[in-house]
Formats: sequence, C-alpha cells, structure tokens
Amino acid sequence: MTFRDNSGGNFPPRRMVQGNWTCSDCGKKITELPFEPSPDSPVYCRECWLKKRDQRSDRPRRMVRGNWTCSGCDKEITELPFEPSPNAPIYCKECWLKRKNQGA
Repeated sequence: MTFRDNSGGNFPPRRMVQGNWTCSDCGKKITELPFEPSPDSPVYCRECWLKKRDQRSDRPRRMVRGNWTCSGCDKEITELPFEPSPNAPIYCKECWLKRKNQGA
C-alpha cells in the first residue's frame, strides 16, 4: 500500500492499493487504484472512468418530491436530488453550500 500526495487542496494523502488489474473497457493494465476493487465489479482505468463519469453527468438528475424541513434554517423543502435517509439531517441548497464551505 502506498499513499499519493493530494497537495493542491486540503486533502490528506490518498491510500493507494497495489495490484494487477485490467480495465474492463479498453484492456489497459492497471497497477494502482485508490480503493480495493470488488472481485465481481468491473475496474476501469482513469481515462475510461472519466469518460463514463462524463456520460453520467449528461443525464438529467432524478428528483424526489416530498415535504421536508431544512435542518439549518427551517425552510420548507419540496424536492431533493436524492432519497433522504429517515434519521439524517436535510439541508436546503443555501445551508448545504454554507456548511460545505465551512468544512462542516
């Protein structure tokens, strides 16, 4: 196991897993990943993973409708881009961005 420096941000060094894998799309050899891959899941090289990520971001986001209250400001929330967990706090976009920028 090695660690990759993530300087350029306030992130700790990333744990890298050494191994011998093959990209499920292009067949390129992969010797290092930032996670331990599951034996029954496909593994992608960085280039193929980025292509797949770009394809996913082009799809419209599924929105969930409901009646929730922001845990930060008590604002009514009627639509979320995810299904919220029953016991987790829910934040409106403004409170979520504020918390994200404060590192909360």
